Amino acid sequence: MEYTIAAIDVGTTKICTLIGEVDEAGTLRTVGVGLVPSRGMRKGMVVNVARASEAILESVERAERLSGYTVERALVMAGGQHISAVNSRGVAAISRGNRGVTLGDINRVLEAARAIPLAHNRQIIHLIPRFYTLDGQEGIRDPLGLHGFRLEVDAHVATGSSTAIRNLIKCVEAADVEVADLLMQPLAAAEAVLTEAEREMGVAVVDIGGGTTDIGIFIDDAICHTVILPTGGKHLTNDIAVGLRAPFSSAEEIKVRYGHALPEVLEEERIEIVPFGGEGRRSVSRRFLAQIIRARMEEIFDLIQQEINRSGYAGLLPAGIVLCGGTGSLKGIEALGREVTQLPVRVGRSHDLYGLTDAIEGPACSASVGLLLWGLHHPIVEVPELEGPSPWRRVTQWLRAFLPA
Repeated sequence: MEYTIAAIDVGTTKICTLIGEVDEAGTLRTVGVGLVPSRGMRKGMVVNVARASEAILESVERAERLSGYTVERALVMAGGQHISAVNSRGVAAISRGNRGVTLGDINRVLEAARAIPLAHNRQIIHLIPRFYTLDGQEGIRDPLGLHGFRLEVDAHVATGSSTAIRNLIKCVEAADVEVADLLMQPLAAAEAVLTEAEREMGVAVVDIGGGTTDIGIFIDDAICHTVILPTGGKHLTNDIAVGLRAPFSSAEEIKVRYGHALPEVLEEERIEIVPFGGEGRRSVSRRFLAQIIRARMEEIFDLIQQEINRSGYAGLLPAGIVLCGGTGSLKGIEALGREVTQLPVRVGRSHDLYGLTDAIEGPACSASVGLLLWGLHHPIVEVPELEGPSPWRRVTQWLRAFLPA
C-alpha cells in the first residue's frame, strides 16, 4: 500500500515543510520541500501569530507545488524552552495472566504513567515508553502476548506550556493544515542522525538551532533525558554583529562563509565586511572572527556538558555527542566539542534519504527529516492526493489576491 506523510518544522530561523511518499516496500521518498525564512518566532515559540501563519502557509504551498499533493494533516515539531520531560512509571494488574498481555493492558499501564503532577498551564505533549517490566522481568520492549500478572512501564513524558502549544497549533491551522501530532526536537533529530549502535551504547544528540539548543540522551535504545537550553546560532551571529559592528544580516552571511571554531588553525587572512555607519567596506582578520565564534561555542559546549553531568548519565555515553542543527555546519565544531567535553563528537547527517535531498541533506534539516521518518516508523499521517487546492484554500487564495495586505 502506498501512502504519503507530511511534516512541518516551525523553527526560530526557518520553516521546513516536507512531503514524503512511501512505496509498497516501505521506502520513504521525499517529493516535496518547502524551505522559507521563519517569521513571528523567537526561541522556538510564536510571538506574532499573523507573521508566523503567513510563513507556515508559504512553506506548505511551496512543498505542495513541488509535490503535486495537498497537505491536509501533518506532524508538527514542538520546540522552545517551555518544553520539559520527566521519566514516569506506571503499574497495572493483568486480570487474566493465562491469556497474555493485551493492547488494553498496555493502554492502562500507559495511562497510569501519564498520571504526573502538572501545573494548570501545562499539558502532556506525548509519552514515549522506554521499557516494560513483567512480573519483575525488566527490559521488555513489546510485552504484547507475554504471560504475566503485573505489568509496569518506564516512560518518558514530555510536557509543554498550554499557551505556547495552542499558539503553534493555531498558526498551523491558519494554513489550513490539521495538526496530527506534535513531536519534540530531540526525538526527531535522533530519528534522522543516530545509528542503532549509538542508541544502544549511549549517546547524546544535540540540535543547536537558531534560538535554542535541544539535548536528548539515549541509552539502550530508549530516551532517558531531554532538556532545551535558551541559546543557539542567533546568539553566535549576534556576537559577530557586535564584535565587527556590522548589521545582523551581514554577520550571518560572514558566519556561514568564513566562520571557524578554531582560530589557532587559520592562516592570516583578511575578509571584507560592510559595517554600520556608511563608511564603506573594510577588512577584518578572519582569525579575529574565529576568536569571537570560539568564545561563544565554548560557552555552549560548557552548558551541554553541565546538562549531561546533571542528568546523571555522564559516564554512560561511550558514543559521545552527535551534533545537528544549522550550527552543526560550522567548520572546526567537532574538534572544539571534543576539546571542551572530552567526549567523542561528530556532526550528524540524515540517513535513508531518497528523492529531493539536495536542500535537506545537511545538519540544518536533520530534525525536519527526522520528523518525516517518525511518521514512517510510527502511526502514519496520510495526505490525500488531490488535483489542486482544497475549496477553502481556493477561497483564501482568491481573497488574498484581491484584498489589500
